[in-house]
Amino acid sequence: MTGPHPAPPTEARSPVAGPAAAGGEESPRLGRFLARAAAVTAGLTAAGSLCGLLRDQAIAQLFGADAGTDAFLVAWTVPELAATLLIEDAMALVLVPAFSLALSRRAAREAEARGSTAEETDPVRALVAATLTRLALLLVCAAGLLMLAAPYAVRLLAPGLPDTGTAVDCLRLTALTVLTFGLAGYFSAALRAHRHFAAPAAIYLVYNAGVIAVMFAGHGLWGVRAAALGVAVGGALMVLVQLPAFLSRLPARGTDATRGKATARAGAARDRAGRAARVVREHSRTGALVGTRTGALVGIGVLAPVVTFTVSRQAQVLFERFMASSLPAGAISHLNYAQKVAQLPMVLSLMVCTVTFPVVARAMADGDAAAARRRVERDLTLAGIVVLLGAAYVMACAPQIVGLLFERGAFDARDTAATAAVMRVYSCGLLGHSMVGALVRPFFSGNRPPWYPAAAMAAGLAVTVGTGVAAAGSWGVLGIAAANALGITVTAALLLHGLGARVVAVDVPRVAAGLLRLLVATGTAATAGWAAAALFSAPLAAAAVGGAVVLAAFLAVGLLVGAPELPHLLAAVNRTIIAVERRVTHGR
Repeated sequence: MTGPHPAPPTEARSPVAGPAAAGGEESPRLGRFLARAAAVTAGLTAAGSLCGLLRDQAIAQLFGADAGTDAFLVAWTVPELAATLLIEDAMALVLVPAFSLALSRRAAREAEARGSTAEETDPVRALVAATLTRLALLLVCAAGLLMLAAPYAVRLLAPGLPDTGTAVDCLRLTALTVLTFGLAGYFSAALRAHRHFAAPAAIYLVYNAGVIAVMFAGHGLWGVRAAALGVAVGGALMVLVQLPAFLSRLPARGTDATRGKATARAGAARDRAGRAARVVREHSRTGALVGTRTGALVGIGVLAPVVTFTVSRQAQVLFERFMASSLPAGAISHLNYAQKVAQLPMVLSLMVCTVTFPVVARAMADGDAAAARRRVERDLTLAGIVVLLGAAYVMACAPQIVGLLFERGAFDARDTAATAAVMRVYSCGLLGHSMVGALVRPFFSGNRPPWYPAAAMAAGLAVTVGTGVAAAGSWGVLGIAAANALGITVTAALLLHGLGARVVAVDVPRVAAGLLRLLVATGTAATAGWAAAALFSAPLAAAAVGGAVVLAAFLAVGLLVGAPELPHLLAAVNRTIIAVERRVTHGR
């Protein structure tokens, strides 16, 4: 899955031309490829999330929810920030468009050269040569400085924490993820731009497996520090699982990967190549790409808006732990467990956008604004369906979910009740989290990322901080969770409003109306699922029946109120079932 094997389902040799067919509609071939890629990505991501739940279960079982786990979770802030900055958001938002543009330059050169034997540096290799070594050196320095400054960082992150010695030891171990997550994020961005999604989707599976293995092997000797060592080992596994696929996609040194290749695509393909060439020239003029020998080189002006947005978004978590460090022991742990479970629907909803982001970036690199608009509008609706269905289930069955996942060992019924209450509050902000993740991608797909997303995130963060300071004193962790939900929802609303006017001409009223219909289905489904789960005393039966009722009610009400995309999804599922039945019948 990670190495160069022939024609895996998510290989770049699947449709790599423009995202739209000649008629202006998304090609069926591309649609099938995206569906397969989304399925592979969702499957591996779900496996990684399940392994993450097992990791959290292991932490709860081995260490409970006390001052020791609070100390580890303060140190865990580093990999959480590194994952957001270096894997999920900033690195991807900068490098996927950069690699997409390099691939567009390669396609433009292929169409224009038509068998030319001129020796030229491949744009993809030029981009790697210009960025990877410098990035690695920067990450090594950042990790080293963080290790040295660990005592000061702990005091800054959690001034009320009683066990600072454990937190410092754990933070020095987790600081290694600054390097490993950075390299993993670089490889992920490059592979996704090449439309290879299997290896990037597997990184959290191997990461969590590494954490679990090291924890169980070393908890008796090192205590909670074994969890921090596991995080460091898991980060290294993230790099290793992608390295073969990344190396296999670099053209051989000294050769032009596109030299001598005649293209089979005419007409629309030549038009796309011409648009790509014009966009590449515009990139060079604006400074987003500099130099003819080094290819696409990302400058400070490109990085600053993306990094500012990402850090502002992750600052929500930093603020939560800062406030919770002064609350009774276990508060940080309850927030952490609740957030990890409640955000699973958000993570799954963004798999659609993860797969289609290179398509949007390539469409914008090729100058095809109509294809980008269609793709973004559909992505927002599909992400909304997934996240709101999950939010309804969390609202309905939070106590049962937490009890099944965590209530064992040192994690008792009191911890279950506290975590479930926080989960329900967090779920109110899941749509906002999902929309922010989906909306920011088209903002950062152009040649020069704007500052508007960072300003919108800063406004949401201000709401989070102001509300959290006012609410934490009266409602404790519930007030902190509510502030998070309100702040991210404000950011999502601002991004949706600004997207149509500034980047992609999406139909904002139509998208908002579709999301409102889905919210009606969510509220009804959550109420019905809660009532059904309350009829059973056994957590497993309650969670299973509640989940079935939530799904049925969500689909029924969604179809009744005319929620978009639901009929198409049900039709696609029905076609898949029929196809499987036919294969089984013919197989017999």
